Amino acid sequence: MSTHLDVRLDLLKNWLHSLQNNYQLKLDTLRPASSDASFRRYFRIDTHDGTLIIMDAPPAHEDCKPFIDIAQRLSSVGLNTPHILEQDLEKGFLILNDLGNLTYYQRLQSEISDQELQSIYRDALAAMVDMQKADTTGLPIYDKPRLLTELGLFNEWYVQQYHQTTLSDKEKTQLDAIFELLVQHNDKQAKVFVHRDYHSPNLMLCNPTLHGKNPGVIDFQDAVLGPISYDVVSLVMDARTTWEEPQQLDWAIRYWEMARAANLPVPADFADFHVDYEYMGLQRNLRILGVFARLAIRDNKKHYLDHMPRVNGYVRQVANRYIAFKPLLNILDRLDNIDTKVGYTF
Repeated sequence: MSTHLDVRLDLLKNWLHSLQNNYQLKLDTLRPASSDASFRRYFRIDTHDGTLIIMDAPPAHEDCKPFIDIAQRLSSVGLNTPHILEQDLEKGFLILNDLGNLTYYQRLQSEISDQELQSIYRDALAAMVDMQKADTTGLPIYDKPRLLTELGLFNEWYVQQYHQTTLSDKEKTQLDAIFELLVQHNDKQAKVFVHRDYHSPNLMLCNPTLHGKNPGVIDFQDAVLGPISYDVVSLVMDARTTWEEPQQLDWAIRYWEMARAANLPVPADFADFHVDYEYMGLQRNLRILGVFARLAIRDNKKHYLDHMPRVNGYVRQVANRYIAFKPLLNILDRLDNIDTKVGYTF
C-alpha cells in the first residue's frame, strides 16, 4: 500500500522528468538532502555540472510563497540565499541552487580551531546585521499576543506532557506574572526583520568560489517583524550547540558593535542591550522547551529530547541573574528534583 510520501515522491519524479532537459538532470541520482521540524523535505540531484536542491512542501501543510517572498527580500540586502530556479506552487515543488552540504552545526561536530570558529561566526553576525535591514512590509508581527501564546507551550508541553505534572495555583500565578513581565519587556524592543531560527543548522558553510559568500542562509520562510535581539539570541544561545558564557557574551558584544555601526536601533548602552538580550533569551528558550517536548511526544521526533538539558541550562543561566525570575527557578528545580541555589545580579 502506497504511503502519502510515496505518492509525493512519484509526483516529484514525474515533475523532474518533465524538466530533465532544461537542467540536464540525472534523475537516478535523486536522494534525500535534509528534512526539518515541519512537513517540508529536501532532495539533492546531480546535473551535468553540479547539483541542485529540490524542495517538497506538501500544499496541504506548507505554502511555498513565503519562502519565495523572503528569499527575494534577503537577496536584495546581499544575503546568500537559495535562488529559485523552477517552481510549481500547485504541487508544492521548488528547484533551488545548491549552497553546499555542510551546515555550521555539522562543522561544529568535528574539531575546529578557534580561529576558524571566530571567523565563521563573525560572518554569521555580519550577515545578521544585513538581514535586519531587509524589507518587513506585510510580514506577520511578533507582537504581545503571539509572544504570550508561544510561552504557553512551556506549561502545556514541557510541564504537563513531558514532566507529567501540573503546576499548583500559586506556581501558575507566579509563572503567568513572569510571562507577562517577559512579554511586556520584549515587546518594547525595536522591531526589525526576524528570521526566527537563525542558528547553526540553518547556516550553510559556503565556499565562496562554489556557493557564494559565507554563510548561506536557509529555512527563513517563517520570518516576522519582531524584537531586534531575537536572532542574536537564536545564534548565540543555540539549542543544539553549547557555548560557555564568555563566548556568548563576546558574540553578543560583537553583534551590538556591528549593529551600532550599521545604525540599527539597538540601545546606545551595551548593558541595556544585554538585558534585552537576556529577557529575549529566556522567552525563546522557554518556548523551545515546549516546542521540543511537543515534537518528541506528539510527532515522535525523539532526538529533540537530546537538546533539552542544554536549553534548560540557558533558561537557568538567565533566571539565576534576576530576582524576578526566582519562582521560575523554583518550578524548574521541582521538575528536575534539585535544590535551589541562586545568586542574583539584578
